[in-house]
Amino acid sequence: MSTTKATPFQLTGADGEALRGEVRTAGCGVGRPVVVICHGFKGFKDWGFFPKLAERLARAGLTAVSFNFSSSGVGPDGMSFTERKRFGHGTYSGDLQDLATVADALVAGNLVPDLPGTSTYGLFGHSRGGGIVILHAGRDPAVRALVTWAAIARSFRWDVETVVRWRSDGELDIVNARTGEVLPLYTDLLEDVDQRAEALDTLKAATCVSADWLIIHGSDDESVPVAEARELFRAASHETTRLQIVENGTHAFGAQHPWKGYSGELREAMDATVGWFAGHLT
Repeated sequence: MSTTKATPFQLTGADGEALRGEVRTAGCGVGRPVVVICHGFKGFKDWGFFPKLAERLARAGLTAVSFNFSSSGVGPDGMSFTERKRFGHGTYSGDLQDLATVADALVAGNLVPDLPGTSTYGLFGHSRGGGIVILHAGRDPAVRALVTWAAIARSFRWDVETVVRWRSDGELDIVNARTGEVLPLYTDLLEDVDQRAEALDTLKAATCVSADWLIIHGSDDESVPVAEARELFRAASHETTRLQIVENGTHAFGAQHPWKGYSGELREAMDATVGWFAGHLT
């Protein structure tokens, strides 16, 4: 079995602060197709299944690029939510800018030493990260293969009562179910969705995706209804898009953090994902 290595990188995020990530590959990475991995809301690149996905991709002959969005709130240690203000002021537009920064560095060959530039690449996104990669892929023809897990089909996701309270208080309390930690979410995100509704229209972006796209969603997703996967599939080009519903799959397909091993649902999603990128990028 081939040995993989991780090389860290640091760029400048949408908020002017550090954008931290790593490149995982087997060998020098020359000639290997690249997949950029995007986590979701309250996620981070080292959460649960993300390192396992990067490892699987690297062992399959690809190079995996993973990073923490500026809005993740996770600090330099890669695990702790020490950057609370960055989390609180995070927006979809900021996430899109972060992804574009990583993609631009990748294409130009400026991400890490020994990783040459590339004219095409793949994208993976989970949950909110799924929505972000759809928005990006809809405007960037360099994205040749796309896989989304539990992707959101729309950016506006709050009921009227929540929005009224959010605007009144100036922040919304977000609870980390794993740690019980409460993080403030300021109104930046709400204002971003209000002011840039057309630019953040995920379903509209889905109609513009030219990449070969695999949509994976759990039938029992408790956070993003499986109906949203079907909406994305209807909006996309059926010639280049496949919808895979994982029976009994939850939002994270049974994955936990810290890592506790594969569920059957996670293994199904992971196998399909690695196979999709290997088949459409190599």
